[in-house]
Parts: sequence; structure tokens; C-alpha cells
Amino acid sequence: MIADFSMKPNFPWEDKPAGSDALLWRYSKNPIIKRDQAKAANSIFNSAVVQYKNGFAGVFRVDDTNRRMNIRSGFSDDGINWKISDEPIRFINETDDLIESEYKYDPRVVFIDDRYWITWCNGYHGPTIGIGYTYDFKSFYQIENAFVPFNRNGVLFPRKINGKFCMLNRPSDNGHTPFGDIFFSESPDMVYWGKHRFVMSPGYSPWQSLKIGAGPCPIETSEGWLIIYHGVLLSCNGYVYSFGAALTDLEKPWKVIKRSSSYLLSPQQLYECVGDVQNVVFPVAALNEKESGRIAIYYGCADTVVGLCFGYVEQILEWLKHNN
Repeated sequence: MIADFSMKPNFPWEDKPAGSDALLWRYSKNPIIKRDQAKAANSIFNSAVVQYKNGFAGVFRVDDTNRRMNIRSGFSDDGINWKISDEPIRFINETDDLIESEYKYDPRVVFIDDRYWITWCNGYHGPTIGIGYTYDFKSFYQIENAFVPFNRNGVLFPRKINGKFCMLNRPSDNGHTPFGDIFFSESPDMVYWGKHRFVMSPGYSPWQSLKIGAGPCPIETSEGWLIIYHGVLLSCNGYVYSFGAALTDLEKPWKVIKRSSSYLLSPQQLYECVGDVQNVVFPVAALNEKESGRIAIYYGCADTVVGLCFGYVEQILEWLKHNN
């Protein structure tokens, strides 16, 4: 199976507002996914989408009205208007023993080789990185967890590097984690992970002073891997989640070339500041139209709904040169 990621007329997009000098600009009809857009949903946020056939598919974090955290599949013709399943994904187990899953949240999806790989925060005696895959977003298969607890924000690179699957991840704790560095790990088979390398720490600038974590799957450019990541500030009113960007080496992705001192986007709109968790913009997925350089970033807003913003990869790379 070959995934066609060439330019599509239905790429989700809205031109920058006249007179705006913003590097990223929000979709004027945000949020694109409301909190109750699926059956028995309390909130829908921190969700991953990819191009699929002539449209788009996704895996969505849906906290139900019992406040159980789980993930569901969904489809869209235009990347903006979504139909999300009324039931959580039922994974087919590919291991000898049933993998416990007390909860599932914050998924990422990426196409590698012949299938769509899914990672998520999996509840297995604490949070760790669950891994599964699908060919059609109808049947889903789960394999072994990548790491022992505690770990979050497992984000796969969109291709093998030196013949190995590669993942960014963030060792954490069993709670809300008032700390966090980004690490790099690799695997020959998506089961056994090792050769762990430190990537970067928080504290680089105030908006990312408490903890950081990888967001969408890295975007390959001629200058390196463009990584969109979230950073957290501990304010007198609690945590504030914003997101910025970094550039790392193509062959040694743990080596940081540039990193933004300023944020790309911070919680400023009402739907980003008010919700189940205040003051959160949390990037999870990015669609990149390589021919034009356009990028559409999907992000969770206040742990309640899904927002969409737009920009250009080349402009972000140029911005990094002056905000490094």
C-alpha cells in the first residue's frame, strides 16, 4: 500500500487575515471539534489526524461522561468537519498476553512503510507509551508497550533513520509531572527500544521553564527535522501550555541545531483559556503540504476541544534563525 501525500485540493486551509503579521494564525471558525461531538463525550481534544485516501482519518482523545480517557477513530473529507465514532477503538491483541490498559489518551498517528502507526499514553501500572497500527482505520492492532512506566508524549518519526524506527518521548511520573525532558529512542522492530539519547530540557525561556514534550510527528526538511513541541510555565494561576519549535539533525535527531526562545502559539482565545483545564494549547498533529510548504496544526484547547492553526514551514525555519 502506498500513501499519496501530494498536494490535495481539500487540504485544510484558511489564508492569513489581512494586515496580520502572525507566524501562525488560527482558523476563524475554531474550535473545529466541539466537546460533545461524539456520543457520551465530555470532551474531545489532543487528537491526531493524517491524510488518508482522498480525505483524512484520525484518532481522537475522547473523555466520556464518566470521565474515562479513551481513543476513538474518525473520518473527514476536508480535515475540518469530522465524524467521530461513538465507541472507543477495540484493539486486536497481537501479544501472547493481554496488555492491560487502564486508560488511553493523547494519541499520535504516522504512516511508515505500509501502515499507520499509532502511539498513545497507555495506562499500564502508570502511564507509558502504547503502540498499535491500522491499515484502514477500521481494524486496529496493539503490540507491546514501548517502555516501562512512567513515560508520556511518545512521538514517532515519519520514516526509519539508519534502518531503525525512531521515537521522541518524555520520561515522567505517575501524576501531573512538574518536570520533563525530551529523549530520543530507537528500535529495530517497534518492540525493543534502546539507544536512548537526551534531546533537550525545559528552562530555556520562561514559557517552557517547567517541562516540555514533543507534539506532532517531526517534519523532514532540507535543513533538519522540524519539531513542534509544547512547553509549560508554572504561573501564579497554575500551568500554562504553549508551543514552540526546534530543528534537529537529520541523521542524529537528538542533536538540536536551533530552538525557539519565543513561543509560536500561546493560550489567548476564550476556547484556549476556559475549559476543563484552563490555559492550554497542546499541539498533536500537523499536516504538511510539501509542494507549497503549507502546514495545518491541530491542537487541544483547554483540554476540552480541538483547534486548528496554519502557517508555512519555510517561514517557521526562517523564524527559528532569529529566535534561536
